[in-house]
Order: sequence, then structure tokens, then C-alpha cells
Amino acid sequence: MLLQDKTAIVYGAAGLVGAAVAGAFAREGARVVLAGRTQQTLAKVADQIRDAGGAAQTAVVDVTDTAAMRAHAAEVAAVSGGIDIAFNATSNDDLQGIQLLDMDLGDFARPVSKAIAAHFTIATVTARHMLGRGGVILAMGGGREAIPLLGGSHVAWSALAGLCRQLAAELGPHGIRVAWLLSPGSPDPGGAAPGDGDPLAGPLIGRRPSYQEVADAAVFAASGWAATMTAAEINLTGGAVPD
Repeated sequence: MLLQDKTAIVYGAAGLVGAAVAGAFAREGARVVLAGRTQQTLAKVADQIRDAGGAAQTAVVDVTDTAAMRAHAAEVAAVSGGIDIAFNATSNDDLQGIQLLDMDLGDFARPVSKAIAAHFTIATVTARHMLGRGGVILAMGGGREAIPLLGGSHVAWSALAGLCRQLAAELGPHGIRVAWLLSPGSPDPGGAAPGDGDPLAGPLIGRRPSYQEVADAAVFAASGWAATMTAAEINLTGGAVPD
């Protein structure tokens, strides 16, 4: 198992990406803490993980509440001896489908502020419990292509990548790696996404990654197999966004 005896916190674990990543971490032997704002949805994910033979616990915590985040991370570290992996799958409360010409500055800037505040807090809070043991901090990012009607999302993703690079530079001497997964979004289970199958409009392989494929990439990034990967973007776009 790639993550045997590791302690991983997945923030935003009740969402589709977060749940898939948490399940994959547990499958590979990690003790997973599912963090989010709603206990009912977190409990469903935890039950699925336990039914599959994994270890999971839940915690209701808001990533915008720094004091609560610090207290929760300290509690996890006290029980486990530290934190090995932090994965950020939280949403950015973005508004899409409206041209920038018609958008208020507040609606445009909200996902930028939320993305940076959330990941800054997640990274700085968990990294304190990785000092002296190493660790991995991961986040979901977005595309670098030019797409209309995404509001502040692209700016949020660009800012997130910049933050990850700086974190990697400062935390690297402590053995802590930082990377982000670049995904064009996943289709609904069993469905297709716009542009799928058209090499001029979407992924060159004809489809977007499934949630499980995103989760498997997260496992790789969190494992020793990616021991030299930091300040790195892991491109899962199927060629839609070339390196």
C-alpha cells in the first residue's frame, strides 16, 4: 500500500472530488480524517470508506476559521503523532455563466479571496505538524486555457498555483512537498462533459478524467513514488491544456 500508516486530512471531503480522494487514500492504507462543514454528508463518505475496510473519522470544521483549523490540526496530530498529507478539495464559492462586463467586483473577487485564504490556512496549519517528519500538501487547481464566463475562477486558480509555488520554496527545506492537480473538471458519473470526443474543443483523449482517476493521481502525488515532485502541477487534462 502506497500510504500505509500515513495520516491524511481531506478538506472538503464531502464533495465528489474530496470523497473520491479520501476513499483512495484509505484504500492505500492511510488513516483519513474527513473535514468539512456538514456532518451528515461527511458521515456518508466515512461509512463508505469503513465498509470498504478503510479507516476514517469526520470533523466539522470551517477552513475560513483559523482558530478552529489550528485546534483541529493539533488534535489530529496529538492522536496520530503528526500529519502526513493535507488535501484541499474545498469549493471557492465562484459565480459562473456571467460575462465580466456584467459582473460585480465582489462576485469576481470572492473565489480569489476564498481560494487563497482557504489554502493558506490549510497549508500553514498542517505544515506545522509536518515539521521534522516531512509531508505533502495538495490542492485542486483549474485550467490555463482561455474560457469565457468563468467569473473569477481562472484568477483564483492562477493565484492558488502561485501560493503553492511559494509554499513549496519555503517548506521544501523541511521535507514538505506542495503540488496541485490540474483538472478540466470531471463529467457526471456515467455522463460526458462538453467538448468530450472533440480534439479541437476538449481533451485529446476524447474524455475528461473520472473522479477515480483524479483520486488515483492524488495518491501518487502523496506517495513516496513522487518524492522529488514539488512546486509541481500535475496535469490531468488529457491534453486539453498542454504542458
